[in-house]
Amino acid sequence: MKTQVAVIGGGAAGLLCAGVAAGRGLHVTVIEKNDRPARKVLVTGKGRCNLTNQTDLQGLIQAVPTNGRFLYSAFCGFGPQDMMELMQRLGVPVKVERGNRVFPVSDRAMDVADALVKFAKQNGAQIMTDTAQGLEITGGQISGVQLKNNGRLCCEAAVVATGGLSYPKTGSTGDGYGFARQAGHTVIPPSPSLVPLTVHEGDAAAMQGLSLRNVGLTVVDTVSGKTVYTDFGELLFTHFGLSGPVILSASAHLRPMQPERYRIQIDLKTALNEQTLDARLLRDFGENANRDFANALGGLLPRKMIPVIVARSGIAPHQKVHQITRAQREQLLHLIKGLTFTVTGFRPVEEAIVTAGGVDVRQVNPKTMASKLCNNLYFAGEVLDVDAYTGGFNLQIAFSTGYAAGSSVLREAKA
Repeated sequence: MKTQVAVIGGGAAGLLCAGVAAGRGLHVTVIEKNDRPARKVLVTGKGRCNLTNQTDLQGLIQAVPTNGRFLYSAFCGFGPQDMMELMQRLGVPVKVERGNRVFPVSDRAMDVADALVKFAKQNGAQIMTDTAQGLEITGGQISGVQLKNNGRLCCEAAVVATGGLSYPKTGSTGDGYGFARQAGHTVIPPSPSLVPLTVHEGDAAAMQGLSLRNVGLTVVDTVSGKTVYTDFGELLFTHFGLSGPVILSASAHLRPMQPERYRIQIDLKTALNEQTLDARLLRDFGENANRDFANALGGLLPRKMIPVIVARSGIAPHQKVHQITRAQREQLLHLIKGLTFTVTGFRPVEEAIVTAGGVDVRQVNPKTMASKLCNNLYFAGEVLDVDAYTGGFNLQIAFSTGYAAGSSVLREAKA
């Protein structure tokens, strides 16, 4: 078998790359191990697919904590507006929500995945179901790809768009790191990003399954004493610690990760300042003056949280409400406005939304995504050592780098 361009990986980066390259008249074959391409796209945005973020160039780069400047040319070449217009042309109208997050109007990730497949195929790319097992490099340049089921695919160029290590059930199993090393590339050790956190305190597990909306989050680096992240939104307690959107976003800022270095403070009542909350407590306590303290918080806190707050407050569960002192009430108030947890680490990389680490970008041309070490080898997407915050930025990285590679591959040969 023979093709001009072999794209290894039929995800967001690979499909966009394939469509762009095939649109230039090149013979392109996508090698995808799954029965259907774009499996990871299907699980993004809780099945809705937050496909990009409608922000400017500076906003994009600021959302990429690792090697953001490397992406300058790629973002300039194909940005959020370009992606939104492409979706419209492919029959998937989009909408902009809070935080400039862009979703399909249908709220169906399947529509985005199908559109990407359509883009690649309509432009002439072929999609082959097989597993790439290695690159063939002859005289310092790509000559083929070794396949699990179909022997070898001869090619003039290869694009590695295999993703990272997160969501391994979708096919992201780190294969691309091996291909990169084969060509002499350095791979920055992969680590989780946008991932749930484990905590020291056992009472998080006591609240397992409890989801809180509209809470405030502050993360403090206890080594420097500085606040490293603040956010507002939804949080989930789990058997190991904390998860939910605000926690996933916060995790990208916890670098370097060291056990018990970071302290999380949760404001359970963001709509109330301390004075207003104190007035609320006084009112609730007045209505429950003769009840036990443990039975007087039902109007203020979720049932599952009450035993934890009672235990942490230092107020005896059976103390009558009318006996609670002003000092005890102030202590309770500060607890509700700043429930703290000590971070002990990340959950495994397999549970992360994206993978930090990957192919060292110093060995990749930022304008073309071409390898500086092996001729006609390109990289696109999460396999590179770039990762961003939540909000559609990681998919935009995939699209922008995929576009750069697809626009550049065999450019001189085609000309």
